[in-house]
Amino acid sequence: SGTGFNFGDIGIDGSRVYAIPYLDIAAVVHSCAAKPYRAKDDEMAKEWILAHNYVIDQATGKFGTVIPFSFDAIIRGDDDTIEDWMSGSYENLKKELERVQNKAEYSVQIFCDHEKLAMQLLESDCELKELKEKTGKMPKGAAYLLQRRFELKVKDAISAGISRLASEFGSRIREDVEETRVEESTSRVPERYRGRKLIMTLSCLVKEDKVEKLGEVLDEVNNRDGFAVRFTGPWAPFSFVRLRGV
Repeated sequence: SGTGFNFGDIGIDGSRVYAIPYLDIAAVVHSCAAKPYRAKDDEMAKEWILAHNYVIDQATGKFGTVIPFSFDAIIRGDDDTIEDWMSGSYENLKKELERVQNKAEYSVQIFCDHEKLAMQLLESDCELKELKEKTGKMPKGAAYLLQRRFELKVKDAISAGISRLASEFGSRIREDVEETRVEESTSRVPERYRGRKLIMTLSCLVKEDKVEKLGEVLDEVNNRDGFAVRFTGPWAPFSFVRLRGV
C-alpha cells in the first residue's frame, strides 16, 4: 500500500509510484506482475524506459541522492518483502548512497574532423612530407607504389595521433571527476556530429562542485581546430552503482 511519499500515477502504464521507507532510506516502487515486461514494439519499449527515467528524476528531486536500478528490475513479493530486503541490505545500500551523494553521471564524447587531423599530421611530420614530395616526382608506376606506402603511413599516423589525443584528453578529464568508464558501444550520434570521427566516449561520475571545471576543460578541447565535444547530463549514476551481493 505504501506508507511513504506518493509520487502519483507516473509509473509504467500509469502505475502509482510510491516510496517504502526503512529507517533513513526508502525504495521507490510501483506494483506489477512478477514477470519481465514484454513490449509489443520499439515505441512501447521507448515509452517505458522514458517513464522509468522520469520516475528516477522525480525521486532525485525529492530525495537528492538515489541508487538507480535498471529497467525491469522486479522483486517478487509485497511491500513487506521490499522492507525486509532493505533491512538485510541496509549497510550496503547506505554506504552506496553515501558514495554517490552530491554526484551525477555525465557523458563525454569527443569527435575530430578526420581530414583536418590528417592535414595537421602531414604538416608536422617530416617523414610524411618528404614521402609526399617524392611521390610527386616519381614515374607513374613507381609513384603508385610510393603513394600506397604514403597512404598506409598516413593511416598509421592518424591512428597513433588519435590514440595519443584520446590519452591526453582522458588524462585531463580524469583530473576533475571521481570515476570514469570508457564506453565501447555508443548511442546514435546526433546529425550535427555526422561526418566526424568519434575518438572517445567516457561516462564520468562528477561531484556537483566539479562540473563547471570539467566544462571548462571540455570547452578547451571543443575550441581546438578540428575537434568537437558532446557533453550531456546530469543523470543518475547508472554506470557507477555497485550493488553486487545486495
